[in-house]
Amino acid sequence: MTAAGSDGGSVLVVDDEEGIRAFLTDALRDAGHVVTAVGDGMAAVGEIARRAFHVIVTDLQMPKMDGAALLAEVRRTHPDIEVIVLTGRGSIGSAVEAMKQGAFDYLEKPVESPSALRLAVGRALERHRLRAAQEIARPAAEPPLGYGSPAMATLEQTLRRVAATNATVLLLGDSGSGKEVAARAVHRWSPRAAQPFVPVNCAALSSELLESELFGHEKGAFTGAHARKRGRIELAEGGTFFLDEVGELTPGLQAKLLRVLQEKRFERVGGQQTVQADVRWIAATNRSLPVMMEKGAFREDLYHRLAVFPVRVPALRDRREDIGPLAEYLLSRIAATLGNPTLTLSHDARAALAVAAWPGNVRELANVLERSAIMAEGNEIRASDLAWLLDGTTDGPAVPTTVSEIERDAIVRALAATGGNRRRAAARLGIGLRTLYEKLKRYGIG
Repeated sequence: MTAAGSDGGSVLVVDDEEGIRAFLTDALRDAGHVVTAVGDGMAAVGEIARRAFHVIVTDLQMPKMDGAALLAEVRRTHPDIEVIVLTGRGSIGSAVEAMKQGAFDYLEKPVESPSALRLAVGRALERHRLRAAQEIARPAAEPPLGYGSPAMATLEQTLRRVAATNATVLLLGDSGSGKEVAARAVHRWSPRAAQPFVPVNCAALSSELLESELFGHEKGAFTGAHARKRGRIELAEGGTFFLDEVGELTPGLQAKLLRVLQEKRFERVGGQQTVQADVRWIAATNRSLPVMMEKGAFREDLYHRLAVFPVRVPALRDRREDIGPLAEYLLSRIAATLGNPTLTLSHDARAALAVAAWPGNVRELANVLERSAIMAEGNEIRASDLAWLLDGTTDGPAVPTTVSEIERDAIVRALAATGGNRRRAAARLGIGLRTLYEKLKRYGIG
């Protein structure tokens, strides 16, 4: 028999009472877990140094090193391990304090029900695996929000202010403009930064699958529901829940989401037990929700719940100063995955990227760089490598291919965008004012 969410997790049991230690070990082994058992905190520290564990189940009152000290050591050296503490009925306050210090859950002693133990460990394993999946999906370093353009500097200042609160944020902007990067920044700058960031794309799943993904389900709720499953909202407990493409929600799911936002609780699919939802909400859309409301496709009350603090993420075309540095950052990540970390952009390639229209925003820029990195010969991407990729995406009829053509075109565009203000045009191009004057003379630009 296997508990929901077990899948043979590695568990360390720590208790100084031999009978309790044996009971916990047998109950977890029967559920399919790999279990190691020790009698005190010092022995547990030694085991953690020798092998990997997903979950630790530890008594609080023990000689040599108690459970609170063990928890502190685990949080310091192995923050990925989830810890469940055991406490006597007269010392619940100690368990609550342990949870404040980072414990995942607590159980009262004596633990008389193997199923309660298995359920708690199964939930801890789900949390561990969610964190691990996020670490795999996340870049080695969080991408910078911006590179100094005025539009992104304003955005960063706004997001830092709202991050300090618990207000619900609605991110608006074109597809591919970086709304999830902005959402992750809010989480990173918030008091909830140490807790999970859980994203869900509403457009990626059918309404039936999305409901189960959001709220979870009970065993037997539908065909194939062989065990209880915790939903993404529940897994985000204490952290941030990011609802991407919120405009794709069906009317039924809009009503259920509204209740969660209003009452901070919900029930799993097929269940009656109420689950609390202590999460910070961030939603995003590239659609006009007010227009959808006029057509009856989006609930007005849900819109007002989500749009407590609306923020627009600028399109790439509105922050062209960022294109060069952003391209370098994206290329460094792409080149590393392709095994060619020395790959760079030539001056003419950077200029070609700077004048493209980028209707697909940052996502399109990343795709172009990945394709050109695959096709590039040597360690440098040139403008000629980009010409066929950018065909049809520039503001003009064709992509200039010589360095002089690219440079002249970039200057003309910068002057047009700044209303002829040469100082601002030089800043937009990333060159000095004297250099701009020299190039204006060279290319005969009045």
